[in-house]
Amino acid sequence: MINCAIEAFELIFEHVYRSRPVSARTLLPLYLAHPIPRPSLIHLPDVNPSTLLFSVTHTNLLFLSPVSAETESLFVLEFIHRVIDVLEEFLGAPLLSSKIGNAYDVVAQLLGEMCDAGNVCNTEPNVLRDDVEVSGMIGKLLGGIGLPSTVPTPNSAANLKQQLGLTPLNSGPAIPWRRATVRHTSNELYVDIVETLSVTLAPSGRPLAAFANGSILFTAKISGVPDLLLTLSASGGTLGMEKAIELPVFHPCVRLARWKERPGELSFVPPDGKFMLAGYEVNLMPSKMDLNAWSKFNLQLPVSIEVSKSLGPLGLDFEVRLLISSILPGAASSSSGSRPAISGRSSGRSTPNIFSGSSGSSAGPNLQNLTVTIPLPVSVRNVKDLQPSRGEAFFSATENLVEWRIPNKDLNSVGNATLRCTVIGNIEEDDEVEDAALTLNPVNGDYDENEDTYQAISSKTSKAATSKKGPSEYQDKFKVQQNSIFMPSSASVSFGVKGWLASGIKVQGLTVDTKRSRGLGEGVKPYKGVKYLTVSSKGVETRC
Repeated sequence: MINCAIEAFELIFEHVYRSRPVSARTLLPLYLAHPIPRPSLIHLPDVNPSTLLFSVTHTNLLFLSPVSAETESLFVLEFIHRVIDVLEEFLGAPLLSSKIGNAYDVVAQLLGEMCDAGNVCNTEPNVLRDDVEVSGMIGKLLGGIGLPSTVPTPNSAANLKQQLGLTPLNSGPAIPWRRATVRHTSNELYVDIVETLSVTLAPSGRPLAAFANGSILFTAKISGVPDLLLTLSASGGTLGMEKAIELPVFHPCVRLARWKERPGELSFVPPDGKFMLAGYEVNLMPSKMDLNAWSKFNLQLPVSIEVSKSLGPLGLDFEVRLLISSILPGAASSSSGSRPAISGRSSGRSTPNIFSGSSGSSAGPNLQNLTVTIPLPVSVRNVKDLQPSRGEAFFSATENLVEWRIPNKDLNSVGNATLRCTVIGNIEEDDEVEDAALTLNPVNGDYDENEDTYQAISSKTSKAATSKKGPSEYQDKFKVQQNSIFMPSSASVSFGVKGWLASGIKVQGLTVDTKRSRGLGEGVKPYKGVKYLTVSSKGVETRC
């Protein structure tokens, strides 16, 4: 296996684990020969040996890993992502080519420790810090002139005995993802739950699919080896938790037996620092619904959109109506009161009014970063007369879409906001409507020109063009049908809501088991906090 990073078609580093794979300079042209968008797995049958090329792009860096033996695809891709995470942990984010070049000695040690002869060994950053030597500036200067980069210490004799095997040497920590010598001056525990919405609505407003993909991020800045218990709750108790969370994935530190026995309870010993504790998927639509239940089901969202198209005398206008809701599903009825186990940064309590808080804390959820995107057909040349009632809108000719942004200061009031636009297509608006003035002759089966019909249509069209008052005026049906190809077929909205989760999942408590914890100290009460965030990056899409 080989792992290499390439930026701007320039090789940065290349690491070979076993055998003799195809070189990176040979792989790059073969990779670039595939059209964009390039898949993460490409089969190269023309090279010797036949190779499967895995690729991951991160911060303008391209990581390639060729494999000539049969292996699990997700295993290789996950290993590449682990390499990226470890490099960012040691070199700092964002990961740049200059950082890799200046610390190649550290990179080489990391790649050697993470995989040995093609077998993945250790990918935990906490343990790698004990095995990988990261020298400072003085060490680099001393090493550059041939002097030892480390200064002898009084315990050097004891270290030499350990290396020679004269004294028992601890082979490593009992917990692979945490060091036993972690020390922090301030003990803090933070929980951040982030959910990403993915909703598709029919033209009638009926939800076709609605999912929320959640991630539980945990930050542990606590001394010793703590044993924690995080309790989650959902509507319906234990059965509600089993139905709410689907396809859960956990960090290796989570005790799966405890979760299976009591769904909603996460018992674990955390790694030091910030890590992904768990991930899940929630289906926001009921699993089994009959026709009567469908009529009563209402998927409440913070923001919903409606699109009306083919407006105006020639059908070249469309209007987007944005409805900002003041009621959030699963919001608490009162902002008073807090959970005893979680306090400090935020309690995650929600109130019915989405605008009651300014920071998305316990005072109430906060809507922000509202953007509506309307993709247009490729036949649209331009969009004129963009008239938003709030915010600003513009047409991007390169991406061929209309983007409507409403700043956070304009989201202090609920209600409707509208955007009306006029499109300009390849067909000129002042073309003569000759086909509309033709009538069918039943005798010979041909179309004959009817001057009376033509004059009537021309007079009505000119009259409508001179008086543009609204969508209720006379429309040229032929022109409206002809210009329907310029109308949008969908619209999506992006937003963020602090202090609210679409699934209704909440943190019920976070406790430290003092009996099973080690090195925490007596009487130490860690500072705890929790935050909720729901985001939609063009995730709520309405078909029209």
